Amino acid sequence: MIRQRFTVLQRVLHWVMAVAILAMLFIGVGMVSTISASYLGLVSIHRPLGIAILILAVIRIGVRLLRGTPPLPADLPAPMKQAAILSHIGLYALMVAMPLLGWGMLSAAAYPAVMWHGFALPAILPQSATLHAVLWDLHHYLAFAFFALILMHLSAALFHLLVRRDGVFESMAPVAGDMIAKPADDAYAVNRTP
Repeated sequence: MIRQRFTVLQRVLHWVMAVAILAMLFIGVGMVSTISASYLGLVSIHRPLGIAILILAVIRIGVRLLRGTPPLPADLPAPMKQAAILSHIGLYALMVAMPLLGWGMLSAAAYPAVMWHGFALPAILPQSATLHAVLWDLHHYLAFAFFALILMHLSAALFHLLVRRDGVFESMAPVAGDMIAKPADDAYAVNRTP
């Protein structure tokens, strides 16, 4: 029998990471837009949250490789299937790349990557002002790309939930069941002919 939903672990990882990544993006915006005393507080959250996202992303990729995913609907047009595959690759790549870029940026600036009082991560790159500037730019601009991909992902999820009503959203929903009741009259149903 073909699995219709992601595993419980995959769904938990997805929703925990969704909250963490959105929090991280807003914390990042707060960090670059303030010079007040709150900057240090935001940094003290940003660093360990980034590493937590990195660890969860590696676990999530491993689980996905081991457990796979439910198939996309057979009637989903090929360009939409390709967009789904490419957007997920982009999301996973950024989930890993963003924390590594941040860690590398701190290393290149010779700043300790403090996770909590008394514990800092080791440097992963040599000290270099030039390298720090390059990594800072990459981290900064890829954050915009990440945000754009997240908006696309959210839009696609809502499209599957509200327009196509094809079970894609429900496959990752925290609870089982139809989120939106399908119309009783076939005249109102979405045409799903390939």
